[in-house]
Amino acid sequence: MMLMCGRLRRLFRQLTLQTSLLLLFIFCMVSVLISAYFLYGVKRELEPAGVGGVGVPEEGTADWEDPRATPSPPSARVLPARTAKPADMSRTDPVVLVFVESLYSQLGQDIVAILESGRFRYQTEIAPGKGDMPTLTDKNRGRFTLVIYENILKYVNLDAWNRELLDKYCVEYGVGIIGFFKANENSLQSAQLKGFPLFLHSNLGLRDCSVNPKSPLLLITKAREVEHGPLPGDDWTVFQSNHTTYEPVLLARGRSTEASGAPGLLHAAVVQDLGLHDGIQRVLFGNNLNFWLHKLVLVDAVSFLTGKRLSLALERYILVDIDDIFVGKEGTRMKVSDVKALLETQNELRTHVPNFTFNLGFSGKFFHAGTDEEDLGDDLLLSYSKEFWWFPHMWSHMQPHLFHNQSVLAEQMLLNRKFAESSIAVSMSCHLFRSQPFIYLIGWALNDLLHFISNQISIFMTHLSNYGNDRLGLYTFKNLVKFIQMWTNLKLQTLPPVQLAQRYFQIFPEERDPIWQVTEEDFTHLSLIFNCFVKNYIIDICCLVCSGTTALYLFLGMHPDLTSNYPSKETFEEIQFFNGRNYHKGIDWYMEYFPLPSNTSSDFYFEKSANYFDSEVAARRAAALLPKAKIITILINPADRAYSWYQHQRAHDDPVAQKYTFHDVITAGRDMPIKLRVLQSRSLVPGLYATHLQRWLTHYHPSQILVLDGQMLRTEPALVMDKIQKFLGLTNTLNYHKILAFDPKKGFWCQLLDGGKTKCLGKSKGRRYPDMDVDSRIFLREYYHEHNIELSKLLYKMGQPLPSWLREELLHSR
Repeated sequence: MMLMCGRLRRLFRQLTLQTSLLLLFIFCMVSVLISAYFLYGVKRELEPAGVGGVGVPEEGTADWEDPRATPSPPSARVLPARTAKPADMSRTDPVVLVFVESLYSQLGQDIVAILESGRFRYQTEIAPGKGDMPTLTDKNRGRFTLVIYENILKYVNLDAWNRELLDKYCVEYGVGIIGFFKANENSLQSAQLKGFPLFLHSNLGLRDCSVNPKSPLLLITKAREVEHGPLPGDDWTVFQSNHTTYEPVLLARGRSTEASGAPGLLHAAVVQDLGLHDGIQRVLFGNNLNFWLHKLVLVDAVSFLTGKRLSLALERYILVDIDDIFVGKEGTRMKVSDVKALLETQNELRTHVPNFTFNLGFSGKFFHAGTDEEDLGDDLLLSYSKEFWWFPHMWSHMQPHLFHNQSVLAEQMLLNRKFAESSIAVSMSCHLFRSQPFIYLIGWALNDLLHFISNQISIFMTHLSNYGNDRLGLYTFKNLVKFIQMWTNLKLQTLPPVQLAQRYFQIFPEERDPIWQVTEEDFTHLSLIFNCFVKNYIIDICCLVCSGTTALYLFLGMHPDLTSNYPSKETFEEIQFFNGRNYHKGIDWYMEYFPLPSNTSSDFYFEKSANYFDSEVAARRAAALLPKAKIITILINPADRAYSWYQHQRAHDDPVAQKYTFHDVITAGRDMPIKLRVLQSRSLVPGLYATHLQRWLTHYHPSQILVLDGQMLRTEPALVMDKIQKFLGLTNTLNYHKILAFDPKKGFWCQLLDGGKTKCLGKSKGRRYPDMDVDSRIFLREYYHEHNIELSKLLYKMGQPLPSWLREELLHSR
């Protein structure tokens, strides 16, 4: 090596000045060429089109000839074709990764709403420009089966590292991408999409949209009609390409030819990338979801790109309630002609929906309570009683929960039953509980009714007045069915309420587990105390076992504005409502653990249950019942938490913990006894903090969650309590520095009483165990390494500092 270096030095000494300048010139030219490549090739954003003669679409040139056409032959293929890898759904989790501009962007919310209506799991992320991409894999398994970009330019203009990372993931796991291009005043009128053989023409007005029947992604959407008239907005983008990878999905004509009467030529407003260019399949939209047909295509795109893994069956069940039969005021009730029209419409709908039947809810007290013409309508309706389904309201139409006397309630129900037996003479059913996602009211716009497309069971709640006079209800449902048959391949069906409920639970078996929920707008079914709970919040301290939960519970209880729950005989200070069997005991059972609220509005109620944090159901249940709750969680080093849990089990004479060492437990293989593996799971899984925190962030805003450093709570509890008081927004702050004292015998902080005495936790708290063995510490550091990195990313996005133990672990792993 030294000999070679010497020869190089002698060679450079022999170079003449001219030779040195020539080498310098060559080096500079190479640098310029490399820079030009990255600036104008790899790093090029949307560039003005005109390359290859492609410019703004004029009426003399069209992207595609007609709605039935395929793309033009690739006379000048831009890049060599590649074959898209089929999606391997066994290697990815059924979760959609949604990149949004912000948490409050309208298009992002519309995308999420469609995913939620289809009950598809998703994770939203703020689209990174040059920031970190979320972790895409977990031990050679893909975490996402589809990627959606609210703004496709965020994907196109990703920095080279993240773009390569995402594209490589999509190719390897067969993951597709959906993107939206929304033009604005700064958008170039004609441009090429960076890195793609695709040209965009923006800020156009379009009309007369049609669906390409040859598009392979169509499932729900039917391609037989044309949506005549202008499309909403003048900021449309159309796509143009001569590469075989692009297939038009929606086509429309330019609005500029409308006045001349010329038919105009077709341009692609939604295009599908078959993956022949770079191995990644994509669907690109030239506008947002304000156009109703985009919603249909988005549902189909999700189904196609996930290999129908995130897809819904074509069957749709419909039930139409007509509430308050006989209850309407004079002038709003049905007359004879209205009843005949109701029956005629029902028979007409049965030609499209087998056995379609209106479901009538009645209050017998108001029979014959209208005008003479309306009373004749009541008589005719009862003469056709066997043609309809019936369900009872209360006799006097009073809401059941307003009755405070059980005997009066029973009497009211009996009166309605006697009326039904004598007048209706058909069997009745109890009525389905109507959950908000499945109710659609008369008078909604087309965009709202399209939510019907994503829901397999829809209950339309209508009113008697919708069927008399102008008969708006009949008009709406005839046109709804016509619309569904014209634009979709859905198969409409119906069932009586009880059978429909059974079918519902066959489709959604997980829904058998109830979810207690409430909205601020409706407290009619709740007592005053729960009203105060929702308005003043409840603090759920969802910490982890053996990480200081009981100490924090004691410290919070010292504050005059914070009220804890009553203790339980079985679980002591923990209620354990949201994560276990107690949840099925109902809201009343839960409220019994809290005192009646005071007249002040500053009081907070809190409870702590150590198993909430890592529970798979607690976050969803808590958010449904207490959407404004403040969540506090304490995190310690997951390795220490696992060891503490093992020692906790040994102290309680767990035979498995007594038999096996800690290292045996955490390293146990799949062939080991099931009881050992259960102990292993309870030791290790709760420490996957990023997974559990992400679950809570799915249901609560980051501003509602406070993550505490368990190590700091142990050493400087007064500072931690100051942080909590600020987080809760308490106006009456307590100086914990004066009421907490360290007890050297106990080894932790206690409540300082008058006379210098202290009130500490029981003997079972603060146990001291032997130090963890080195091998176990090394194993756990490696085991939790990736999860700790994910936790640091989550805390950064939440704007919260990293716990001291987490900083140490990250530094140690470098």
